[in-house]
Amino acid sequence: MGRTAGKEVRSSVAPYCSPGWHRCGILVVATLCTLYILLFAREASAQCAARDVLQNQLRLKKLPSASMPQNLVKSAADVPMWKTITVGTFKDTFALRNALDAAGCSIGDLAGQILARPAFTLGVRKTSVELFTVSAAELGFKSDTVSLASIYARAQLLGFELAAAEVGPQLRLQYFDQPIGEFLTIGMEPIRTWNGELAIVAVANGGAGLILIGQDGSANAQISVASRFLFVRSKKFAPAEEQAESLAAH
Repeated sequence: MGRTAGKEVRSSVAPYCSPGWHRCGILVVATLCTLYILLFAREASAQCAARDVLQNQLRLKKLPSASMPQNLVKSAADVPMWKTITVGTFKDTFALRNALDAAGCSIGDLAGQILARPAFTLGVRKTSVELFTVSAAELGFKSDTVSLASIYARAQLLGFELAAAEVGPQLRLQYFDQPIGEFLTIGMEPIRTWNGELAIVAVANGGAGLILIGQDGSANAQISVASRFLFVRSKKFAPAEEQAESLAAH
């Protein structure tokens, strides 16, 4: 009677080990692998949440910001590079959207429409892009607001060029330590939404986490002179003296 009870107890405790020890080994390994994958996925996706942004900033022991003293820009040659990012790393927009979702980065409705439009294209080769940041005030505008068309025209006159639309979401994926309260508008060719409205994108940290948002991209859209834009620099820009003379003529 006692022997029978003992056999029943052993059988109920380790039913998978009775055919052979290797099944237990496989089960343990599979369990550990599953836990590792879950932990890794959690770590990988925890990038755009407010808590993780703060951790990134503390780890780097600095708050890298595009906000700089308001100095009048006379030439793109006088503006230091702000940040280098990489584009052309995704095979299609679906992969790009999946990467944003996996990182926990929020996408505003307008920005989501931009990413879904045929006019939004990705680079076919992996390329480094140098970004330069300036505010409308630094471009020389003194009114409270100025039209987007005027900002673009002045920036190009000084030696800047519009960035590819891909720069916006790529920057969002490569700028996880963005300071709270910073909004950076991508100087890009506007893209029409499903409703036919022109829109451009911006990367922002409003305090609740990192987000990619869209904003009015029409030529007469009124922009605050305190707003900061990101441009690329033309490879063929004139020296500062010539740019200053050109500005004086206008």
